[in-house]
Amino acid sequence: MSVSLKHLIGEREMENVHLAVEEEDLYSGYNDYNPTFDSEELENDVGFQQAVRTSHGRRPPMTAKFPGTAIGARPLASSFGSRVPLASSMGRPMTGAVQDGAARPMTAVRAAGYTSSLTRGSTFDPLGQSKGPAPPLETKNEDTPEEKIKILEKKVNYLIEESCMAQSMGTLQLALEKAKEAGRKERMLVRQREQSGNADHISLDLTYSVLLNLANQYANNEMYPEALNSYQVIVKNKMFSNAGRLKVNMANIYFKQKNYPKAIKFYRMALDQISNAHKEMRIKIMQNIGVVFVRMGQYSDAITSFEHIMSESPNIKTGFNLILCYYAIGDRERMKKAFQKLISVPLGIDDDDKYIPSNDDTSSNMVIEAIKNDTLHQMERDLKVLTEKYIMTAAKLIAPAIETSFATGFDWCVDMVKSSQYVELANDLEINKAITYLRQKDFNQAVETLKTFEKKDSRVKSAAATNLSFLYFLEKDYDHADRYADLAMNADRYNPAALINKGNTVYVKQDYEKAAEFYKEALRNDSSCTEALYNLGLTYKKLNRLEEALDCFLKLHAILRNSAQVMYQLAQLYELLEDPQQAIEWLMQVISVTPTDPQVLAKLGELHDGEGDKSQAFQYYYESFRYFPSNIDVIEWLGAYYIETQFCEKAIQYFERATLIQPTQVKWQLMVASCYRRSGNYQKALETYKDIHRKFPENVECLRFLVRLGTDIGLKEVQEYATKLKKVEKMKELKEQRVKSGREGSARSRREGREGSAGSGDSAHSSSSTKGERLSAKVRSLPGSNEPYEASSPKELDASYVDPLGPQMERPKTGAKKRVEDDDFADEELGDDLLPE
Repeated sequence: MSVSLKHLIGEREMENVHLAVEEEDLYSGYNDYNPTFDSEELENDVGFQQAVRTSHGRRPPMTAKFPGTAIGARPLASSFGSRVPLASSMGRPMTGAVQDGAARPMTAVRAAGYTSSLTRGSTFDPLGQSKGPAPPLETKNEDTPEEKIKILEKKVNYLIEESCMAQSMGTLQLALEKAKEAGRKERMLVRQREQSGNADHISLDLTYSVLLNLANQYANNEMYPEALNSYQVIVKNKMFSNAGRLKVNMANIYFKQKNYPKAIKFYRMALDQISNAHKEMRIKIMQNIGVVFVRMGQYSDAITSFEHIMSESPNIKTGFNLILCYYAIGDRERMKKAFQKLISVPLGIDDDDKYIPSNDDTSSNMVIEAIKNDTLHQMERDLKVLTEKYIMTAAKLIAPAIETSFATGFDWCVDMVKSSQYVELANDLEINKAITYLRQKDFNQAVETLKTFEKKDSRVKSAAATNLSFLYFLEKDYDHADRYADLAMNADRYNPAALINKGNTVYVKQDYEKAAEFYKEALRNDSSCTEALYNLGLTYKKLNRLEEALDCFLKLHAILRNSAQVMYQLAQLYELLEDPQQAIEWLMQVISVTPTDPQVLAKLGELHDGEGDKSQAFQYYYESFRYFPSNIDVIEWLGAYYIETQFCEKAIQYFERATLIQPTQVKWQLMVASCYRRSGNYQKALETYKDIHRKFPENVECLRFLVRLGTDIGLKEVQEYATKLKKVEKMKELKEQRVKSGREGSARSRREGREGSAGSGDSAHSSSSTKGERLSAKVRSLPGSNEPYEASSPKELDASYVDPLGPQMERPKTGAKKRVEDDDFADEELGDDLLPE
């Protein structure tokens, strides 16, 4: 029944017909199926339903007449709309066809990705995407006891980690709270295991971790009783292996509590429970025991522990402690032996030469560059610095004790160091020797010691010359200071201290531009050199470059947060920049650091006074007076404040203190007398004026007050004071006339000299000279005075005065009727009847 494709194309009826290969659906025909395989009506098929329910209706194997393979015969759509089964182009028989009477067993009814069970009109979906997303994963049932225990155990571990992280960040209180919460969760976990019957599966490691972390957090928060209780719970539990080591922690707590006998007891108990295999731990515990003995003053027991350590595993710290113990008991010989042991302790550090890159091997240079500043190299540097510090401290400590003199002992230490692996420390020790001479006020020996370094290597020479320059600068020998600063710079141009000393010597010579250059160079060599930055700010301030000076001191403040000097300089700069509010804020910060500085308090008072805030100014001035009651400016301001506020009685004590500080200044005593007069105590005022007159008999103001007071009171001595006043006024006039005539004579002589009249010039000179001699004789009869006087008429006596406290405020009028007031020392002329003839 099959027709070949060649025969079909050869028919005449098909001449004008061609196959629509490009336009037909390549997958058409796959949904065409034999009605036998139709599954839509299976529910109504009685035979099928009977076969499903029973076993007698099994169907025989079927052979496929219409295979579903792509190569087999399938209906082919043509332009006629008919479907013709095609045979293989290669003559291959159809799959599943009957060959030689034998039926081939049925293979897959459904080909891969193709099925005939879909309904008609359905889309092609070989991947099954039309079914929607895959169903979600089945969630675990968290209600089971096992799951609850697992979740709770994770929470406990998480809380322990959070507690440790909080401790590493310094939040100790949070670390303790997390540790307590972990303890509560762990106890809940144990109860759940017991309830579920899994008590044998309790995690001892987790319990140990919770208890240990809780004890550590108690100790970090200085809750020592609670920490000891937590450690006891661990130590007494025999189920925890190696728990005896925690007795070291308990001993540390007793040490912090200064319970030294109990600390030694627990250290020894821990030492007994640690085997000899853990040698390093045993050494550290014995070192702690020795330190406790030192705190208790039992130096012999401490020496026993330290000597054992130095024989087993010597280290720098133990060797230094051993020297301290020998020094405490005053054993010279053993001090020397201990110092020799100290400088012979091996550090186990490689030379720095291994960090110098070679020029040949690029890969090794990269490795060296990588490890040059790594953590291990930093640890090696720190250990070396610590070792040098211990050796230097030990040498300075034992030098005066091991020999009869300090110099001899220091020389012995230097010789020992020179013969050891720390040869470079010998020069530093000699420089420390010079510094020790300075502390002993033996400047000559210090200078001589430092001068011995002039012929040594550059580094040591630079350090010695720097110290010498500084010494000469302190002694104000600026020439020698400059010379040694140059020497230090020539030896090491990158020494910032030498550059600062050079800048200081230039600064005192007022060459500020050059000084600034040296300070800048010092900062380029060492950006953290605070001395150079401070001096540079002062230099800019002298050059009136205030903004640059402000920038320097703000940078310095970022480095030295609590430096009162830096903050005071900032306040001064803001004051110069006419920003008083900023100046007040910086001075307030200075007060927070040094609350008893009287100068800063007075400055605050001055700024508040300039801003018009008298009450705040009074507060700061008064505080300044409390801390330093001898500041004349503060005393004068306080006295003037009380006078301004009409409390003259309170102003008296301040002016009396000023009189004690400056007894030769008459103005303070006049102010005291004026305060008495203003407060109505005229008798006391009169006595004060009389006392002033005895001390300063030529003072015109005092005599004028005495004449006025005597006139108003009716004093008998008023005529005497008036006579003295007239005499002083006359002498004042004569003195002024003499000065005036002398000036005129000299001017006239210059004019006559220019005119060439020598004769008249001689006559004028002799006349002027004679008159001057008569005036000088009269002046010598009275005490001299340096005060300027105004010219007055010889016929009238000027008894007027000016109140040194200023004009007195008028009393407010309280009554409608005008009262006739007494003349309260009004500035009126004295009557002629009261003046002497």
